[in-house]
Order: sequence, then C-alpha cells, then structure tokens
Amino acid sequence: MAKSEKINFSTPSGFPEFLPSEKRLEVYLLDIIRRVFESYGFTPIETPAVERLDVLQAKGNQGDNIIYGIEPILPPNRQAERDKAGENGAEARGLKFDQTVPFAAYIARHLNELTFPFARYQMDMVFRGERAKDGRFRQFRQCDIDVVGREKLSLLYDAQMPAIITEIFEAINIGDFVIRINNRKILTGFFQSVGVAEDQIKTCIAIIDNLEKIGAAKVKQELEKEGISSEQTDKIIEFINIDGSVDDILDKLQHLAQNLPSAEQFNLGVTELATVINGVRNLGVAENRFRVDLSIARGLNYYTGTVYETTLIGHEALGSICSGGRYEELVGMFLGEKMPGVGISIGLTRLISRLLKAGILQTLPPTPTQVMVVNMQEDLMPVYLQVSQQLRQAGLNVVTNFDKKQLGKQFQSADKQGIRFCVIIGADEAAAQKSSLKDLKTGEQVEVNLADLAEQVKRRLA
Repeated sequence: MAKSEKINFSTPSGFPEFLPSEKRLEVYLLDIIRRVFESYGFTPIETPAVERLDVLQAKGNQGDNIIYGIEPILPPNRQAERDKAGENGAEARGLKFDQTVPFAAYIARHLNELTFPFARYQMDMVFRGERAKDGRFRQFRQCDIDVVGREKLSLLYDAQMPAIITEIFEAINIGDFVIRINNRKILTGFFQSVGVAEDQIKTCIAIIDNLEKIGAAKVKQELEKEGISSEQTDKIIEFINIDGSVDDILDKLQHLAQNLPSAEQFNLGVTELATVINGVRNLGVAENRFRVDLSIARGLNYYTGTVYETTLIGHEALGSICSGGRYEELVGMFLGEKMPGVGISIGLTRLISRLLKAGILQTLPPTPTQVMVVNMQEDLMPVYLQVSQQLRQAGLNVVTNFDKKQLGKQFQSADKQGIRFCVIIGADEAAAQKSSLKDLKTGEQVEVNLADLAEQVKRRLA
C-alpha cells in the first residue's frame, strides 16, 4: 500500500478499547455484579443493539440523548441495489442509548412467554452520540436490572434496589458511598401546591435535577426563565434544601403535607417513600448507606415514583455511580395496559474509567495465568504438556512455553504478564519425576515432586 493510502486505524473518538489488564478488571467487576443480581432472582437477557427509532423515541423517552442512526452502506459493485435497499429498509433504525426503553419493547414482544413480575438483568453495550470527553464515552457497557409487574408492583421491589446497590459496592470495596433516595410524586405534588402549571412541572423537575451541577442561584434563575415567580422559586429552593436524618426529613414531609393545599399527590409520594425506607431497613441496609435527598429527580421523564442516585463520599465530582427509579407508563405504552416497573443502572465503562483515574481501583495483571511451564529443551515437550494438563485439571491457569529461550528471558516474560510461578523441568528433573518451582513474587525456588506440584502451587497462592 502506498504511503498516501495509509489507513487511520486509531479508535474513533469516544469508543474505548481496553488493554488486557483493564478488560480483566471489567470481567472481575461484571462477575461481582452478576452474582449479586442473580442472588436477588434476576435473570439475564440481551436485546439487539439496533432498535426501531419509533421505539427509541416513543413518547419523548429519548431525553437529551443523541441517537446514532443506522443505514446500509453498499460496496461500489452493489450500488444498483441502493433503491431496493431503501424500499426494504424504509423504517428508521438506531443504536440503543440505554437498556430500559429496549427492555420495555422486549416485554411487549414476549409478553405471553414471560412470568410476572419479570426481573431481568442486562450487561450490554449502549451508544450515545454525545461529545466525547474524559470519563464520557459514545459506547459503554451498562449493567441494568429492572422488575416489571402487570397492573401493580410492590414497593418492596423499590426497597430491594438500595440493598442490591450496597452489596455490589461493598463487594467491589471502593470506599464509603451513600444512596440518595427521593420520590418524584413528592416533587410533583409540591410544585402543584405552590401553583406551578401542570405543563411546566416536568421542566421544573429537570432544572431541579441539575442543582449539584449549576448551584442554587442558577436553578433559581432557570426556574424564573420558565415563568416561575420569585416567591414560588424561593419556596421550591427552601423545600429541596430540607435536610436532616432520614426520620427527620420524613417527619418534616408528613407535617408539611398537613398544611399544603391540594396535597394528594404529595401525600402519596411521602407514603411511598416511607414504605420504601422501611423496606430498606428491614433488608438490613446500614443507616449510613442511604439518606433522603429531595433534590434528586433523575432527568428522564419516564420516572414517576422512587428515584435513586449513588455518590462516592469524598469523590462527589465523579457524579452518580449508580442511579435509577420507578416508572409507571414506559412498558405499558407499547401494550396499552398498566405495567409498572423499577430499576437501576451502572454505567460500568464510565465507572471503571473514573475510579481508575481517581486511584480508587487498580487494574489486574494482564493475564489470568498463574503458572508458566518453561521450556528447557525441546525433546522434553511431551513432559511439559503432560505437567501443564495435570495443573489445569487441578484448577490452575497454565501457559506452556512452546519456544525455547534463555531461562532468564522466560522469567522476564512471565513477570511482565503478572504470572507468579514458573515450573522448571530439565532432563534430570524429568527422570526423577521432580521439578523446580520458582516464585517470581518472592524469588524463592524449591524442589517439588511432580505429584505434589499442583498442591504446592495452590497452597502458596492461598
């Protein structure tokens, strides 16, 4: 290929590519998340990366997300098929920007094959055409759980979400975190009570959701731009800043409900929030792991009840590391029936990037291999292969060096990959059914019978 025809093979902006040590960390975290999800009865599914645009944009569920459109690109020798492709592929398609909307469509497609309440988890890639920057990607893995019921869904499913979040992040051991809980009915009811028009409430809630990013002064300014009076705005700011312990805030809300006009929606939200908090406590979640935060709203319009955001204490600038909430209309809009659901989401690719940069997580060794059987001489390869298989059958991860190199270089290669043990077998060792086991971590080298080799390695690993 001529120099002028050189192809740019760098990754497109916003589409991350992991090195083995980073990928192994992702797999390790996925295993933890999967284990916790399944311990609560969630079952795995996978939806297509591509959905119809009608699905992705149904009733404004796109939010602020930029969708990548999909259309065929024909090779030069098949341009005559362009018109035909256009006729057969007339429906617009796009890459999914989250898991929740495609999950709703999945239920609609498989309604008669599923048992309800239906609890599923997904760990798929999603795609968003947002501006790529540090910690923000256009392609990333999202780990979601949702439970959907028909006609009704117990609020105890809402209570389970903080318990699941707590188990995951305690197992990952990333430090102190807090799950902030609210109920959008409380916000909606409060806005109604201070006279905000119904068609302005969703916009006002979206503004409130940006409080941490833009500050109270900017929130007040944005609300007033929407036609909310200064008096109403002051009441809203005062309300979302209500602070104290969980019980303090619940008491204040219940007292407030007695004095608010038209407080039916507000009362319902407070009752639901109290039920969820009671369930969270009954599930054994420590008090320091959750609190009520009336400024939490979640930006997507499909949330209607309980909402959650999880923050890493001391690293609040990282933003929410796990969020979600309850929705009433999202699934039912495809079927014309009431199908309430609740779920949470972990943007794992973003989370790994942020936690690595902050030094909270470390990458793993680039290989899962625990033992390298080095190559001392080619004619002993049958012995090396047999020993390698014996170690694998004992549950160890083993690589066999097929190429003979200087022993020091083989040690260097093992050490660079994070392989801890090297098994050395020369002619004398093979005849005596022995080996030398070198621990690259400590530098110790001992003679071990081949029959005892696997046990010796496992003991030292333990």
